[in-house]
Amino acid sequence: MSFTLPELPYSHDALAPYMSRETLEYHHDKHHKAYVDNGNKLLAGSGLEDKSLEEIVKGSFGKNAGLFNNAGQHYNHLHFWKWMKPNGGGDKLPGKLAAKIDSDLGGLAKFKEDFTQAGITQFGSGWAWLTVKDGKLAVAKTPNGESPLVHGATPILGCDVWEHSYYIDYRNRRPDYLKAFLDHLVNWEYVEETFAAATK
Repeated sequence: MSFTLPELPYSHDALAPYMSRETLEYHHDKHHKAYVDNGNKLLAGSGLEDKSLEEIVKGSFGKNAGLFNNAGQHYNHLHFWKWMKPNGGGDKLPGKLAAKIDSDLGGLAKFKEDFTQAGITQFGSGWAWLTVKDGKLAVAKTPNGESPLVHGATPILGCDVWEHSYYIDYRNRRPDYLKAFLDHLVNWEYVEETFAAATK
């Protein structure tokens, strides 16, 4: 397979004021495009050309750092754009997902607190995650472009805490960015979709 930059599922200014047009122009049109372009170059001759994206991410981990970094970030960002929507966030979650967050993570407020802490305490670049592992929900964080896929988990929500994701809008206020993400941007319906697929 080859990597392809997807269209955003909304206009570049649809997430304002919580994520600006300028941020999406840089983040999607330049950063994500670079992962796609570099990933395609590094995929050639890797022996993983006929694999799925998930298999490429897992197969290159610890073996081909350049390919892993770009394929991992491509995988993460394919979902990241869908994990957000205009007028998203808030506390109204689909029923099954809400019940699972209650039972596994101590409720939505506790989840938001733990997810925010994961994002704040990820030193340098990386991601905060809500994952499914062995049928249970868990909050996690990973450095750089690393994905929960390589740790036996399936990500069902992720927030990019690389500076290019928030610095234009929030400068060094990463906690404010994470709060805005959870309160105003999360597409809980897509989280429910990824949750349902991960728990089939």
